[in-house]
Amino acid sequence: SQKRTGHPSENAKMAADLGELLVPYMPTIRVPRTGDRVFKSECAFSYDSPESEGGLYVCMNTFLGFGREHVERHYRKTGQSVYMHLKRHVKEKSPGAAGGAIPRRRNGKVFLDLELNRDFNGDEYECEDEAKLVIFPDHYEIPLPNIEELPALVTIACDAVLNAVSAYKKQEHDSWEEEIQTSKHSRGLRQLDNGVRIPPSGWKCQKCEMRENLWLNLTDGSVLCGKWFFDGAGGNGHALEHYKETKFPLAVKLDNITPDGADIYSFDEEEAVLDPQISEHLQHFGIDMLQMQRNGTENGHHNTDNSNDARPRVSEWEVIQEAGMKLKAVYGSGFTGIKNLGNSCYLGTTMQVLFSIPEFQRAYVGNLQRIFDYSPLDPTTDFNTQMAKLGHGLLSGLFSKPPIKSELIEQVMKEEHKPKGISPKMFKALISRGHPEFSSNRQQDAHEFFLHLINLVERNSAGSENPSDVFRHLVEERVQCCQTKRVRYTHKVDYVMQLPAPMEAASNREELIAYEAKRKEAEENMRAPPEPVRARIPFTACLQAFTEPENVPDFWSSALQAKSAGVKTSRFASFPEYLVMQIKKFTFGVDWVPKKLDLSIEVPDFLDLSRFRGTGLQAGEEELPDLAPPIVLPEDTRGEGQFQLVSPLSPEIDESAAMQLAEMGFPLEACRKAVYYTGNMGPEMAFNWIIAHMEEPDFAEPLALPSFMEPATSMASPGLAGTPLDNQPPEESIAILTSMGFPRRHTVQALRASNNNLERALDWIFTHPEREEDEETSDALSDMADTTEPNDNVFSNANTNSDSTLSPDQDPSGPRVKDGPGRYELFAFISHMGASTMSGHYICHVKKEGRWVIFNDHKVCLSERPPKDLGYIYFYRRLSSR
Repeated sequence: SQKRTGHPSENAKMAADLGELLVPYMPTIRVPRTGDRVFKSECAFSYDSPESEGGLYVCMNTFLGFGREHVERHYRKTGQSVYMHLKRHVKEKSPGAAGGAIPRRRNGKVFLDLELNRDFNGDEYECEDEAKLVIFPDHYEIPLPNIEELPALVTIACDAVLNAVSAYKKQEHDSWEEEIQTSKHSRGLRQLDNGVRIPPSGWKCQKCEMRENLWLNLTDGSVLCGKWFFDGAGGNGHALEHYKETKFPLAVKLDNITPDGADIYSFDEEEAVLDPQISEHLQHFGIDMLQMQRNGTENGHHNTDNSNDARPRVSEWEVIQEAGMKLKAVYGSGFTGIKNLGNSCYLGTTMQVLFSIPEFQRAYVGNLQRIFDYSPLDPTTDFNTQMAKLGHGLLSGLFSKPPIKSELIEQVMKEEHKPKGISPKMFKALISRGHPEFSSNRQQDAHEFFLHLINLVERNSAGSENPSDVFRHLVEERVQCCQTKRVRYTHKVDYVMQLPAPMEAASNREELIAYEAKRKEAEENMRAPPEPVRARIPFTACLQAFTEPENVPDFWSSALQAKSAGVKTSRFASFPEYLVMQIKKFTFGVDWVPKKLDLSIEVPDFLDLSRFRGTGLQAGEEELPDLAPPIVLPEDTRGEGQFQLVSPLSPEIDESAAMQLAEMGFPLEACRKAVYYTGNMGPEMAFNWIIAHMEEPDFAEPLALPSFMEPATSMASPGLAGTPLDNQPPEESIAILTSMGFPRRHTVQALRASNNNLERALDWIFTHPEREEDEETSDALSDMADTTEPNDNVFSNANTNSDSTLSPDQDPSGPRVKDGPGRYELFAFISHMGASTMSGHYICHVKKEGRWVIFNDHKVCLSERPPKDLGYIYFYRRLSSR
């Protein structure tokens, strides 16, 4: 019999002969192949899911998912007519219904890997899943399963789509998308009644006295060390040995237990797992999870602080999260939380701040329809589409609705109401693709992520509004030869002001010295450490440290034609519309893990940096000659035995940095290349290069330096610095610099002069302004090409369309910056809790309509005491000049 199904407004119909109905569309229906990603839990343009009112439509050709508002666009753009409509109905169980951890599913394994947007307890709710084929444009509907009447190919395709794994599990095996599963040992875990109680601090391995990377076995309470990991988290593997001897399967990492959870590893399953009963399992050994944040532990990965260093974090977790206060939840536009995917809070906090800035709102949400209409056939791979989707999710208020009163009373009684928020899975998968760190499930540095995102914004803003213009500014660097007193002024592009935190300027210095002495004494005598003392550093001292001259290592004086002592000072050549200020709280330890300094700085609400504007060459100052040091190489590879001078702008290789990396086990030639290609920026940068290039076939091959084998007699003109005239720079490098506003001819000259090193090319452009007689109409600005990941001196960015306000003394061919007064007001800050950027938790505070609001993952509340003195990254907006 014919059956009418679906939403009444869709004018649903049922065909008598399904086979005949599907014949015209058979060529467009595909069976998912290996490598195809099936998006059946999230719309490509919105956060609609099968749980949404209109359900989700999955294209049976591209396997992309679309909400009801967006499926018509895909049909019009592609002509694909056949979609699978997925709908999940979630409802509370009726009284007396059978319990169970897994909600009842009417159609069996219909949505095998479906991630719900709603957080609910499986014991109290059940879900019914409904699937049907829908044929556009007439909305013919065919309920599934319907094996008897459907053609075999269609049945196979439908079955494959319904049982496909999550789209994000098709990524590389080490990506964050591999969701952590519940351990099979969790529910029936045996715990020995051996009287073991774990103290809140002072832990060490029972076999080797190690005090870091410690794991508590959840069966017998043994505290043992883990394995040595590449990231520096050391250990001798005693926890694994213990499992091999006892077969006790689950262990929890001791230094990251918080009320939000912990890291649990299953030796039997050989992977990180979830344990829904972790609170009870820890209580067995006297550990109360709800009290752990007061015991100074953290919820991040790879925390290498020992127990003596954990206690300084005691109040940090409480103060930053405003724990213990009755914070009022807020809802509506601009008050939508971002779910934590597992160590993704660095992403969530950064995006909350960016989408509180009008220029970002306008560029993406204001242009939403245009961006969606012109998106590529696969919108999940388009940066602008996913930025617009995220921005709309945060600003629309659709995912931040207050509970209705009847629900609220019940939820307050059960203490279970959780705001929905949005899950940035698709966004994170796109922006982290190919990045060795951001594609992992490890905690990351929010500062590095901010620069990475700005780089992506720049690269994808060609021919459209570029919201990152608001951060771009020029820094004036003044280098002085200490012997001759001559100077050189250069400009560089920057996006973040990095403010030093001089511990020696702490106002409680005597107290700190006394604490350190007591701490060392306690450590030597194996006693409990004293109460921690946090350094209080005046903000004026930080500004003073920012302006202090710093020594230039290996300075070569062009006036002396020899190495000499040199100092460098930095000032603002232009002030950005929005000033991003990072407090340099982190330093690298000997194990290469960034360690955080425990300090507080009273950062002001209003800031005037006018006195830090650069002045340029002053009367009476004498410039250093425009000469570069020659590099002397020993006999070349052709065995001619001659010494030769080569490109003076070709960077030297810091052999000490290369040796440091080689001592970590990397091939020496790879280390030398890493140091060379990162411009001698230090071992940390070279280390990142190594991680990103380890899989390349020529990774360990010796460095081949271009143009170094030219005969010594054929010295080129100083302008080309020994680089052959026919050495045409890569087009993508030319595009990067021309997109910043420099003429193509000038760009090519700079790249040739710097041996295609982008950073040196930028310096060359600033120190070699193009002469008027050489100027010619430059080519149309190129689209942004793919570039390397950003570092502390991000410069490889595009900007092709911005309203520029150039400072009076700026070269018109320079990069576009929006200069103005240096007076600012604080409107947001990101705070970090934990001892390292590789662990801990991020939250942010944003000032909206005169009130501070705290964003802590999916929770959004009015702030009572914004901890402005403990922030990590501060965001200021320029005060309007009146």
